[in-house]
Amino acid sequence: MRERIHLAANNPDLGGGEQVLLRHAEALLDLGHPVTVVSADTSTEVLDAAAGAGADVVAIRADDRRDHLRRLRAWDRAERDGLLWCHGLVPALATAGHPRRIVHLHQDPRSRAQAVAARVARLGALATLVPSADMADRVRGSRAHPNWTSDLPVLEHPRSDQPSAERSRDVGYLGRISTDKGVDVLARAIVHADGVGDLLLAGDSRHVAEADVRTVERALDRLGPRAVRLGHTTPADLFARVGVVAFPSVWSEPFGLVVAEAMAAGVPFVISDAGALPEVAGPDHPWVAHAGDVDDLARVLGRALAATPEEVRDVTARARRRWEEQYSPRAGRGRVAALLAELGVR
Repeated sequence: MRERIHLAANNPDLGGGEQVLLRHAEALLDLGHPVTVVSADTSTEVLDAAAGAGADVVAIRADDRRDHLRRLRAWDRAERDGLLWCHGLVPALATAGHPRRIVHLHQDPRSRAQAVAARVARLGALATLVPSADMADRVRGSRAHPNWTSDLPVLEHPRSDQPSAERSRDVGYLGRISTDKGVDVLARAIVHADGVGDLLLAGDSRHVAEADVRTVERALDRLGPRAVRLGHTTPADLFARVGVVAFPSVWSEPFGLVVAEAMAAGVPFVISDAGALPEVAGPDHPWVAHAGDVDDLARVLGRALAATPEEVRDVTARARRRWEEQYSPRAGRGRVAALLAELGVR
């Protein structure tokens, strides 16, 4: 019988790391493992999604973060039977030193205190996983375990003999509305770029500092009605409405899940050279801007929007092939199976 695997969530609501946890739950279920997802009970988003995917769930009472750490550690010591896969620093720290654990860090420690906590959290772990080779270079003793996405419908691109099918000049953005994601840089670039339409923003500023929000809002105000806020929408819906999507991060991105989603959908995309974004897109992706450089981002956006139909089809087809090989559910399932075999998991 295959060993039960418990996936412990960093947060109870559905952020990027929690989406990755759910993809792992689906892959493990496909591989025949019984799966239990463990999360704090302050929100049921993760627990509901995990139950919907077919996993068992355990809700850990949490009056606050400290209470959650204490109760999760007690639950793990007394009740866990099988492997524990800690998705994030919180569950890894709570269970530090306990046997049969995988520590999976979805982003770099952002402070000295987090760096110390990460060293403690990894004590006794079977493996420390990070989502890219770029991040593995910064986290000593870790190994790259790239994320993957669900499949997305592939967009149809007009051919050069279809002049009536005019390509949109709008630019899309999907993700957290914050300065570390470069949204203020993107807004200023669109002000200066030639031939660019509206900026369609999908996402919100949840968990973003107030001062950071004000900086982004000032930059978006310069676009006036050209800044169109869609709130929460699916990647497929956003991608179908724009001529190009932009991911202009200025911090060292540990992966770039939305970039992989764009690759799956076959939508043209522009990235910055921050962190792992070029690693995800691949060495031959043509539309890469210098992180934080407004003028360079404006230039690259203009070049991507001016690409011929043939160039768009070539670039997006190449990106889709890379997605199938590296970031598809099949590729992710294969990585999980190989990892468990290497670690001797039944």
